[in-house]
Amino acid sequence: MSGAEFAGKVAVVTGGSLGMGKASARLLAQRGASVLICGRRQEHVDAAVKEMAGEGLTVSGMAADVGSSADVEKLIDQAISAYGGIDILVNSAGIQRYGTVVETDEATWDEVFDTNVKGMYLTARFAIPHMEKRGGGAIVNVSSVQAFASQTSVAAYTASKGAINALTRAMALDHAKQNIRVNAVCPGSIDTPMLRYAADVWKGDHSEDFMIESWGKMHPLGRVGTPEDVAELIAFLVSPRASFITGAEYKVDGGLLAAISVVLPEA
Repeated sequence: MSGAEFAGKVAVVTGGSLGMGKASARLLAQRGASVLICGRRQEHVDAAVKEMAGEGLTVSGMAADVGSSADVEKLIDQAISAYGGIDILVNSAGIQRYGTVVETDEATWDEVFDTNVKGMYLTARFAIPHMEKRGGGAIVNVSSVQAFASQTSVAAYTASKGAINALTRAMALDHAKQNIRVNAVCPGSIDTPMLRYAADVWKGDHSEDFMIESWGKMHPLGRVGTPEDVAELIAFLVSPRASFITGAEYKVDGGLLAAISVVLPEA
């Protein structure tokens, strides 16, 4: 695509210092957007901004907790101050915690929902009025295949992802008249720091790479995805090429949810 596709557009990307958020921020900036990223850890934000700025991209950053109303308001204010408005919001901040409802304590449940769901509510709450001033905008919420199907021991995480999809639909309906489109992308296993964290938790006597490869084999395409695989879809959904798409849920899962667990024997 043309490097000028998003010329004059301003994007805010939460979780933009790592993984899918970072890949999305880079791609939007490569295509002409001015991008403000946020992450929880200042050192990660600084490193991502330095890396992308070194590539000649218009990217800035700030550390923020997306579950904090004060932090998110400052984030959106920073976008307005630095770039004059906001047209695109990519909600990629997310965390994974393991446990059944019995094993998950209340603080952990709240931690997951504060980041994965409340964060999306807060960014939209503060960003949408500014999008309306610009004549509209586009929002992508990063969900998961676990909004549709679940593993064991992921009660808080899978519940949060189902909530994201429901919130996406509500936002799409509520703000369509303001020319603001809202969609969700639902990745399968993507090689990000979060997946590496999961691999470390469950690797036992194996290596992280062994776990990543074995999980990849569970996807019909035979591999895990890359952050860039997801970023391409996000960039499409926030572009004018997707102008008639809102309230939708797009799987980026290498065919994972197309399969059922019952497999016929080979002839």
